[in-house]
Parts: sequence; C-alpha cells; structure tokens
Amino acid sequence: MTTQTPIRIAFCITELDPGGAEQTLVQLVTRLDRSEWEPQVFCLGPEGALVQPIRDAGIPIMCFGATGIVDSFVVFRLASQLEKFRPAVLQSFLFHANIMGRIAAKLSRVPVVVSGIRVAERRSRWPLRIDRWTNSLVDQNVAVSQSVANFTIDSANLSEKKVTVIPNGVDCRRFKAAIPTDLISEFGIPADDRVLLFVGRLEHQKAPELLMQSAPSILTEFNDCHLLLVGEGPMATELAEEAKLSAFSHRIHFAGRRKDVPSLMRASTLLLSPSRWEGMPNVVLEAMAAGLPVVATDVEGVAELIEDSVSGWLVGPNSAQKFASALIEVLKTPHNLPHVATTAQTIVSERFTYEAMTQRYTSLYRDLLSEIP
Repeated sequence: MTTQTPIRIAFCITELDPGGAEQTLVQLVTRLDRSEWEPQVFCLGPEGALVQPIRDAGIPIMCFGATGIVDSFVVFRLASQLEKFRPAVLQSFLFHANIMGRIAAKLSRVPVVVSGIRVAERRSRWPLRIDRWTNSLVDQNVAVSQSVANFTIDSANLSEKKVTVIPNGVDCRRFKAAIPTDLISEFGIPADDRVLLFVGRLEHQKAPELLMQSAPSILTEFNDCHLLLVGEGPMATELAEEAKLSAFSHRIHFAGRRKDVPSLMRASTLLLSPSRWEGMPNVVLEAMAAGLPVVATDVEGVAELIEDSVSGWLVGPNSAQKFASALIEVLKTPHNLPHVATTAQTIVSERFTYEAMTQRYTSLYRDLLSEIP
C-alpha cells in the first residue's frame, strides 16, 4: 500500500503578536491534517507571543526580524527559504506579508499563491493600489467576509473570480466554559454592577474615544454600570488622562493587554464594538461564543454575524450619540439579554467554528492544486 507524501504548504505573515489575523493563522496551521499537509511558517518581523504555540505543535517557524515597514532584504531571504522548502502552496496574511510573499513566491517558483484580505482598507488608497498592481502574482484572494470581498473588488478593482470568502472561526468551547474573572478584587467593581466591556487595540480604527464620549450619558443614566477597556495602543495615554478628569473616573477602568479575555467576557454584561471599519472582528465572534451580548457598529463583517435585536444590536458608525442612545435602550431592557446571548451562541457554534474554517481553506487549496498541469 502506497502512502501519500504530505503536500508542503508555507504560511507567511507580517508579525505574530496577538491579533485577529495572527490567531487565525495559528489555528489554521495547527489544525491541518499532517497526513495530507506539511506546513512551515515564515514571519517577516521578530518573534512574537504566538510563535510558541506554533512551535509547540511541532511546526517549523522562521522569523526574519524585519522592523521597518519595508525591509528591502527580507523578500530575498524569504525567497531563499521558500526555494529550500519548495512548497506547493504559499498562504499569506496581512498586507506586507501579502506583497512580500507574492514577490518571493515568484522568485522561488511556488506553484500556488493565496493572499488573505483581512480588512476593508479605508486608512489609505495606496495599499489598494499596490494590491491591484501585484495581484497578477496571486492565484486566489481569501476575504474574511462578503462585505470585505465586495469592498476589495470595487475599490482595488480585483477580479471577482479571484476572491473567495472564508469567515473567521472561534473556539466556542473555550469561551463558553471560561470561569468568570473576579472583578471585585481586581477592579473594585461590585458583584451586582453591570460591566460594559471593550476589547481591542486602542487606535483610530477601533474608535475607543467614542466610548469615552458616550460614557457620561450612559454612566449618568445607570449608576450600576462600569466601562472596562482591555487593550493597548497609541491612544492609551490620552484615554487614561481623559478618564482621570472625568466625574466617572471611578467607573472607567483600563486593564491593558490581558490573557484572560474569555473570563472577562464571562464576567461582563455587554461587549461594545464601536469600530470605524473592520473585516470580520474576532472579538465579536468571541463574545458571541462566550454568551456575551454585543452592541456593535454596523461595519464590514458585523452584519454577517449579528441580526439586529435578534443576536445582538447594530449601530451606525462614527457617532458617539447614536452609540450611547442604542446602548441606553439595550440597558433599559435587561430581560432581553439572555435570549440574545443564547441565539448568538448557537449561531457561532453552528457556522463559525475553527473546524469549519480549516475545512474551507483546505478545500480551496485542493481545488487550486488540481488546476495545475
């Protein structure tokens, strides 16, 4: 009986610090069937926190340590390593890895190249132009949501035939089974008070300042509510100073980066996601899996997860007033929360698991490889 040799597949990503795309790569690469696939990971940047779970799974990984936005030598180092590994497929994640990976794959003659499109890029037009100029080097683009696919096709003028939608996944069991954090001992939040949780990078895209602008009206209306912000980023100092000057400083808490997000979700009342743009926010999927109802801006990917007033609540983006008004209405009807939470939890457990995500990726790889002469 002949044993089939596993197909070599390379994964390339810009960095491996904790983040949505990075978590997706880790889950995908560690869940591949090793009897069919032989994976290896290449990271353009220095080693990050998510390197270890890849190594623990016995998967070779190489970090090139590039620190600038564009390291002119990393593309040649990547090409050299790809030539040694000789993969049948290169899958890249995040913009810089997509571009460097395409060029390196061309230099090293990798047969199949797949790029991951994780977000609707609204910060600048240049990434969209560069994506369009180099997309002839790509066999297929994977968009994380249909709205991101539509945005990319329209804005970057990519061929619709070269864009496939594969949604993110989530470890439903991990979030559902997490033990709630003791918020009294850590943050001084009374056991019966309600916690409005934000989890994400403190930056313009995630719009945490809209929560600070909403806080006075919400915290005035509800004496039992606290705002808890989890994450780091360029706006952290500014937001913390603003909170100190607020009359509600004792009810606005900053937790920094945390490893116990599932437990914090299980201890909270609502997840707040005020983003200006997204792809398919992992934090929303995670909250749904944890049974934590979500109030989120209706940006890319969110409406593909949440049906308004059924499995969460949707709000128009870029308006602190709209967000506050919607949140106040939700908090006035706490009896609705358990049903919404259960509905959301059922949706993710049926449609957005890591197992389903991995199956979709491997099916795509098989289809693309079958087209090679």
